[in-house]
Amino acid sequence: MGTKTILTVEQYVALGEDPPAVRYELSDGELIATPSSSSFHNELRDELSSRLRSFVKSHHIGLVIGETDVQLSESTVRRPDVAFIQKERLQGVDRRHTPLTAIPNLVIEIVSPTDRASDLMKKVFQYLDSGVQAVWLLYPDIACAYRYNSNKLEPKIFSKDDDFSEPELLPGFTLNITEIFNWPGNS
Repeated sequence: MGTKTILTVEQYVALGEDPPAVRYELSDGELIATPSSSSFHNELRDELSSRLRSFVKSHHIGLVIGETDVQLSESTVRRPDVAFIQKERLQGVDRRHTPLTAIPNLVIEIVSPTDRASDLMKKVFQYLDSGVQAVWLLYPDIACAYRYNSNKLEPKIFSKDDDFSEPELLPGFTLNITEIFNWPGNS
């Protein structure tokens, strides 16, 4: 049986840039290496980020980030595909520092075919336990999305033709599930 090496956040940061074709995160002190994302995954992430960023900027309500290390606890650093942080949570935070110490209000993760359900749920719980108010898991292969929030353990499932929104965090922002998975370049 192998020995697990536990890292501090400082040791994680000292690793520097990810090597080619690998992406690192820190989960309860354990270094997690995953393959880099596919072009399809990145296009979907960028489209989501662009639409959300446009809405957030036009309403002056915060910041949208993507693929940015976020420190969730003393031993966990995750890199959400897309995240929204309300401007109140950014006060006093040095955004030039890595990892970012402002906890997002909303995290969006795009599920890849290689993602394991147990790893995804651990990540969802880490987000919610750190103060994230809502987590969206998007499943492109089956064109549906799961929404977890800090008030309920059971997810809300959105599928074909449902409107996906976060009215408490982003009043007026809506994405249609079918539209998300049929954006140009995603077919």
